[in-house]
Amino acid sequence: MTLTAELARLETLDLTGLRAEWQRRYGEVPALRSVDLLRRVLTWRMQAAVLGDLDATTRRLLRQERVMKGDGLASGTILMREWLGVRHEVEVVEEGYIHDGKVWKSLSQIARHITGSNWSGPRFFGLRS
Repeated sequence: MTLTAELARLETLDLTGLRAEWQRRYGEVPALRSVDLLRRVLTWRMQAAVLGDLDATTRRLLRQERVMKGDGLASGTILMREWLGVRHEVEVVEEGYIHDGKVWKSLSQIARHITGSNWSGPRFFGLRS
């Protein structure tokens, strides 16, 4: 089966199927509960195995380009969380966080906006247990 066909097959798998595929290929399955995120990580690993991973120079350049914020997240980082069947993405920027086209000062504000209740933003987005 070609890489393209294998990746297309991943699109048809649910969380259980994706976990089984990961187990078959790589062993212990990461503790991800998001179908979308697990599919993306699995796709990356499969592509990197066939097409090659990032070379050392590219990795070094990417590390140099990222400006770390006080919360340890680099500008340009994308956080994703599925909530009630809707995927929410947040981009880390120097000014704070972008969600739904608006700049927010904290992840907790975004989590509160999404859920309608008080949440620790870092916990909501899986940055803390």
